[in-house]
Amino acid sequence: MADVLSSKQLKRLSEHKYSSQCSTILDPIMQIFWRWLVEQVPTWWAPNSITLTGFCINVFTAILLVWYSPDARQQPPAWTCILCAVGLFAYQSLDAIDGKQARRTNSSSPLGELFDHGCDAISTLFVTLSMCIALNLGVDPAWMLYQVYAAMGLFYVGHWQAYVSGTLKFGKVDVTEAQFAVMGIFIITAVFGSDFWSYKMPMVDLELKYIMCLSTTGIALIFTLIPTLKAIFVDGGIGRNGSTVAGTSVVFPMFSLLAIITIPVIIYQKSETSIYQHHPCLYLLAFGMSMSKITIKLIVAHMTKSELEFLDTIYIGPAMLFFNQYFNTILNEYIVLWMCLVSTPYIIIQ
Repeated sequence: MADVLSSKQLKRLSEHKYSSQCSTILDPIMQIFWRWLVEQVPTWWAPNSITLTGFCINVFTAILLVWYSPDARQQPPAWTCILCAVGLFAYQSLDAIDGKQARRTNSSSPLGELFDHGCDAISTLFVTLSMCIALNLGVDPAWMLYQVYAAMGLFYVGHWQAYVSGTLKFGKVDVTEAQFAVMGIFIITAVFGSDFWSYKMPMVDLELKYIMCLSTTGIALIFTLIPTLKAIFVDGGIGRNGSTVAGTSVVFPMFSLLAIITIPVIIYQKSETSIYQHHPCLYLLAFGMSMSKITIKLIVAHMTKSELEFLDTIYIGPAMLFFNQYFNTILNEYIVLWMCLVSTPYIIIQ
């Protein structure tokens, strides 16, 4: 961290206090279970270790689905979907109790919060990607791209709002409800197969997969996105003249979001080898990890009350694909895509 953050940023990070407002429908009910669950956890189990365990379970189960359906068009084995549902519930539960365990053992720290949110930023990618595979969305790559970036975009906007107001706010329908919906999708796919989502509803002449996507979009728009954007642009920030916690413009984080979304869309549209259509999961993992890094950078800016810098080494991977296309694909796009994917986790860890 010392090589990444200045001494002033480290000081502000050490002084950071977690602030959140939660009013979701299911959280009050789940809190009963989570409070019971944390009491069953031994006190020697470190909070960060709980976070890491849930994260690894989530990533492992998602990778299983990717392994069996790398193009998101093949029917994954039923047991992998059941495992994903169980893994997501385990991740949700462990993610809910890590902070409780920290307070229970008097080991709360800003670094623990940063680690938690960082794991969540990456987990959002794996949860959404595995959901797309369960829905068989690979048959429509454009919808699959939209679904992954919509979910990750909402997570980014949530922390953008925290950067502006100093408080992480959750809507009536938020993360917990979305996770249970995804668990339901996994279970339905396990029981009826991914072809179930191709059934066309006669009244609206739409397949169930699209009805599910449109429904989640509408719910997210009403209960999450609109209230969050209102908090950012209408209510303003807690800094001077309505600025962010760092005293910077509330608008600036939008440019990082637009850049990390626009680049993969351009590459997808202009690829002569249809790299995304042939390898959608690999493509979304590579670019999704880049978006996770941008989100983590925003979280760090919030917790250290510092300016969010636009330039970042995470753009190196996407830039390799972009310039490879610009110079008439002098290198095999599949190889460059793998280079992008392999370099991204390394840059995130750095």
